[in-house]
Amino acid sequence: MTTFSLGRRALMATALAAMAFSAPAMADGHKVLDSIHFLIPGGAGGGWDGTARGTGEALTKAGIVGNASYENMSGGGGGKAIGFLIENADSNHGTLMVNSTPIVIRSLTGVFPHNFRDLTLVAGTIGDYAAIVVGKDSPINSMSDLMAAFDADPRGTAIGGGSVPGGMDHLVAAMTFEAAGKDALSVKYIPYDAGGKAMAALLSGEIAALSTGFSEAVDLAGAGEVKIIGVTSDERVPAAPDAQTMMEQGIDTTFVNWRGFFAAPGLPADKLAMYQKALAEMYATPEWEDVRARNGWVNIHNSGDDFKTFLEGQEQVIGDLMKKLGFL
Repeated sequence: MTTFSLGRRALMATALAAMAFSAPAMADGHKVLDSIHFLIPGGAGGGWDGTARGTGEALTKAGIVGNASYENMSGGGGGKAIGFLIENADSNHGTLMVNSTPIVIRSLTGVFPHNFRDLTLVAGTIGDYAAIVVGKDSPINSMSDLMAAFDADPRGTAIGGGSVPGGMDHLVAAMTFEAAGKDALSVKYIPYDAGGKAMAALLSGEIAALSTGFSEAVDLAGAGEVKIIGVTSDERVPAAPDAQTMMEQGIDTTFVNWRGFFAAPGLPADKLAMYQKALAEMYATPEWEDVRARNGWVNIHNSGDDFKTFLEGQEQVIGDLMKKLGFL
């Protein structure tokens, strides 16, 4: 069985671009921060975008944060935003950047020169399963249908994703096909800048299926745009109870992608503590539970040194898998 648990302890990246901080909150949920600015390393409609905006929604509605703002900064497989945060560290103490498994994958593959050690580690916050979806009018209705189409025409059965070749969406597709007994390296993968463009390619027929985060898949299925044909969870997820797991369909693999938050290097310890306090208090609020349940996320909270230990473990697990699949 392939168990690629890239975050049974998750991270959620958020960017805080307002510089005003209030006095720390009391345990009853009083305001911890006046404002948060979320830096999102990809375009609208992707998993990072949804994670940052969902976190901001919960924090502000619960009264833990006064207001939240958001900035999408695509480019370089997420490297543009990381470079910006590092190069402008002193003026970005009010910014939190969301990130996830790709910050590990892309440093391993050399897509960008930085890694998580170059940033201030704030906290991991959630896990998001992966899913394979097809267009609503596609003749493909299950993973077995997709594998049959692949057997008949491997090059004509392209799989898309919102990340670079060798990135997370590609890795999930490859490991799923590998677990189904196919040659993972023969899968034609087409990358797009975040989920929105990948979805457009799916609906136009440019790709046969899309590898994406489960929360994105739930949104698209709810809008009637796609059918979810496989989920990488151990069991069916209440947010999409009709969506079959890979395991149910004889594909012996599971996967969960962590998401979490990072800040600029050199962030003062008192500000780091306030960010960590705000995120920790969020979990006990009904506002967060509404966001979490709606997206089908898993609560995976690790902070400070625990976050660092987790990320170092991810480097080892991901590196080993990428070597096995031929990506390194």
